[in-house]
Amino acid sequence: MDPSQSQQRIEAALKLASDTRVLRLGRGAVRETGEIFRACFGSRSAVVVADANTFAAAGRDVLDALVRAGVATNEPIILDDPELHADYRHVEHLQQRCAANEAVPVAAGSGTINDLTKLAAHLCGRGYMAVATAASMDGYTAYGASITRHGWKQTIFCPAPVAVIADLDVISASPGEMNAAGYADLIAKVPAGADWMIADALGVEPIDPQAWSMVQDALKAWVARPDAVRRGDFDAIAGQMEGLLMTGFAMQWCKSSRPASGAEHQFSHLWDMQGHRYDGRTVLHGFKVAIGTLASTRLYEELLQRPLELLDIDGVCRAWPDAAGLEDAVIRTHELEQIRTVARQEMKAKYVSRDELAARLGRLQSVWPELRRRLQAYLIPADALQAMLREAGAPETPAQIGIDLDRLRRSYYEAQQIRRRFTVLDLAMQTGLMDDCIERLFAPDGAWTRAVDR
Repeated sequence: MDPSQSQQRIEAALKLASDTRVLRLGRGAVRETGEIFRACFGSRSAVVVADANTFAAAGRDVLDALVRAGVATNEPIILDDPELHADYRHVEHLQQRCAANEAVPVAAGSGTINDLTKLAAHLCGRGYMAVATAASMDGYTAYGASITRHGWKQTIFCPAPVAVIADLDVISASPGEMNAAGYADLIAKVPAGADWMIADALGVEPIDPQAWSMVQDALKAWVARPDAVRRGDFDAIAGQMEGLLMTGFAMQWCKSSRPASGAEHQFSHLWDMQGHRYDGRTVLHGFKVAIGTLASTRLYEELLQRPLELLDIDGVCRAWPDAAGLEDAVIRTHELEQIRTVARQEMKAKYVSRDELAARLGRLQSVWPELRRRLQAYLIPADALQAMLREAGAPETPAQIGIDLDRLRRSYYEAQQIRRRFTVLDLAMQTGLMDDCIERLFAPDGAWTRAVDR
């Protein structure tokens, strides 16, 4: 990556950011923590928030930098739950700790620490600062925190940090699986972008040109060296970190996760809601998204073979369920009542009547030849994605995260129901082609069967 172009992109994003005023991306950046804190928060006191690992990786140096700059510091908050994840009960605990004083939280960590601190700071009515410890996810600069509440993984909207420090020396030294997870979260922006393209073309949700540009203009370059990411190559990790930060800025710009998240994330959120674990551990977010990316892309490849401009609209609409049929579908699809509750809410929000469906499919017929051409030019083939994920050290088959093919097959239907966002899952469902596509994908000679047999 060209450092000057990278800096130009970051400076342009900062000018558009609603919340984040400062971003330092570079080697040794953690040493600037104290000066940046004072510039952003004046004479306020600070409290470092970390877990045991991230405090050792960066938190202690953050604390030292704050003290050197004359910032008054409270006793660090070290979250010591061995199974720490972004659950709302941890937000409440952190909120109580932070509310006991006026200190500004400084999150030293990656996804979980950042999301918990972001929401807790917001609930306390104050800004916060983030110090990244891994290039593992895109939430550092994002508006909103991804939190599990009442068994439902959801984005709770709250401001992004006032300042972000991404010290590439710290980030490059993070565990290899963290970088691999970040690579998977970044390459997921390809099928997520395709989902936004179809939502835009069908008049469901228009593309925001600014947010699209922030994520998509350099995306293919950011993910071009997966083998270098696995080796811990400094330049490759720096490019990946820039891509993740820019994606967060895109979400901050449009106050939505749409620039970063499509059907591929719905698979991940579904498995979170089901409490999925593998080998006794919670699976890294990026690793779940890796399989979701392949699942989404393989469904695209099935649909792109179909002449949707010749779709039998009358026949599809006759088979389309009414409100009672929608309720039956939710009950048949999900075993857990807490997921059924979410699915009812989300399916009701995105339900279209038969007349509305006919109008949408008529529009699809008219745009499909050009839209198909654009999607084919834009998407990375699933087999190529599988190889890239493997080279980066991320999962390339569902078994690597403890998901067998039967469960993955069911997940297509389950994931479609848990979010109102229009994605390729909805395209397949609303064209009446989901069942046929799934049969082909999981047939003995289907794409998923071939992929796991390699």
